[in-house]
Amino acid sequence: MASLRIAYGAALAIAPARTTRSWLGADGALPGAGVALRALGAREIVLHVGALAAVVNDAPARPWLLASIGGDCSDVAATFAARRSNLPEKAALKTLAVAGGSAAISAAVLAALDS
Repeated sequence: MASLRIAYGAALAIAPARTTRSWLGADGALPGAGVALRALGAREIVLHVGALAAVVNDAPARPWLLASIGGDCSDVAATFAARRSNLPEKAALKTLAVAGGSAAISAAVLAALDS
């Protein structure tokens, strides 16, 4: 899971407009959006490299996973708040599925690590 999230972060950092086309539509190509999307990509990379390193080194992964869940939930909340703006149709539902699903998977991994 962490490896996929790292790859997603790298895609956001390298090609933010293309990576977020179905999420943000044409607005993802705006210069300001690129700044925020690259920062989001960095968040994904840092959090999931940290989680992966924690698991590999038998260190606590809980803080990394909780931060990942928080980030996913904020992505869902922000997208739903803007759903009536210029976002593509069903962007909020797709974000709920992807980011919400990622949060659920991270929560399941967290529960498995805790047991």
